[in-house]
Amino acid sequence: MAMQMIENYKAEAEVYHGDLALCKKKSMQLLQELGLPKGLLPLEDVQEFGYHRASGFMWLVQKKKIEHTFKKIKQHVSYATEVTAFVEQRKLKKITGVKTKELLLWLSVVEVFIDDPSSGKITFKTGTGLSDSFPVPAFEAEE
Repeated sequence: MAMQMIENYKAEAEVYHGDLALCKKKSMQLLQELGLPKGLLPLEDVQEFGYHRASGFMWLVQKKKIEHTFKKIKQHVSYATEVTAFVEQRKLKKITGVKTKELLLWLSVVEVFIDDPSSGKITFKTGTGLSDSFPVPAFEAEE
């Protein structure tokens, strides 16, 4: 049932594909519009970006899975070929395709949010219920 709903969202969404630079630009614009740092999803070779504004469902498809290290906080994150989330102001929830490395384990990231913009902190919540907060500037887009 949930897969059918997702397919319905995709059918009615604003979709960009083929132009790698445009797809990446559109995803960064959405993050900025939501009040989230533009470098939060540092995906490479984004082949498709879609956003269903009414439901908040968004997705990105890239050529291959990547691992990225956010250098300012030494945090390792893995991004699958498809990353999905439901978005709202200052929040990504029901995230799929994103994992963070804690000690020797890869844990799924299920939610990212900024509770209080004045705090300068962004919180990541895993599927196990663990969460950690980091400075927002650590996730700004690298030029």
